[in-house]
Amino acid sequence: MTLRRHTLFAAALAALLSVAGPAAQAQAPDWKKVRIAVEGAYPPFSEIGTDGKIKGFDIDIANALCAEMKAECTLVNQEWDGMIPALQARKFDAIVAQMSITEERQKSVLFTNKYSNTPAWLVAKAGTPADQSAAAWKGKRIGVQRTTTHDRFATQHFKDSEIVRYAKQDEIFLDLTAGRIDAVLCDSVAADMGFIKTPSGKGFAQVGPAIDDPKIFGIGAGIAVRKGDTALQQKLNAAIAAIRANGTYKKIQDKYFTFDIYGQ
Repeated sequence: MTLRRHTLFAAALAALLSVAGPAAQAQAPDWKKVRIAVEGAYPPFSEIGTDGKIKGFDIDIANALCAEMKAECTLVNQEWDGMIPALQARKFDAIVAQMSITEERQKSVLFTNKYSNTPAWLVAKAGTPADQSAAAWKGKRIGVQRTTTHDRFATQHFKDSEIVRYAKQDEIFLDLTAGRIDAVLCDSVAADMGFIKTPSGKGFAQVGPAIDDPKIFGIGAGIAVRKGDTALQQKLNAAIAAIRANGTYKKIQDKYFTFDIYGQ
């Protein structure tokens, strides 16, 4: 009887562990280690320096948030158009890459509160008439970064133009200076500081006013995490609020910009 009782107990314990195992595995991590995707090709937000190291506003913000959360973070370079699929495939845990918070993207990922907000610019040769109408750009080639909100706006607004899509923003500027495209639609800061104010951007300028359509461009750039990772989302939100309150955010902002990058 004793041996039988031991056998029954062992079987019951094994059954209990088999049920508890998956539940234990499903428990949320404590997020002491976080892998963050960055692009590295979108100055001044992120770029690879001459020393081979990644730098920029987004990089400093990511590091500041990790310090605030007391988390060990690893930055993962990822091309823009593969960001969300790679996040969902668990190649990393969060995206800090000026990703606009839009209704369409919210179907696939969770976003934190915004950490910056800037409009779009249309950029072409200096002296181009300040006309952003679809008719004015009929038959023209307009460069955009693939799968961005700028891609979506250009596709909807410039219906009679040829929209040329690129993997990286710097490739678009190269083609603009070479005359292979007629204009670029991109973030205003990337256009101004990453191109127009550089030697390569001499002779180019903003065309017309800033473009800011909330239905397409969303409500600012946030940090994307996987659906279900609400604990990480909450930690990041708390960290964003903390660096805004303690002056860290302004210190980082002032390193790169002479204006309020957080926006309204």
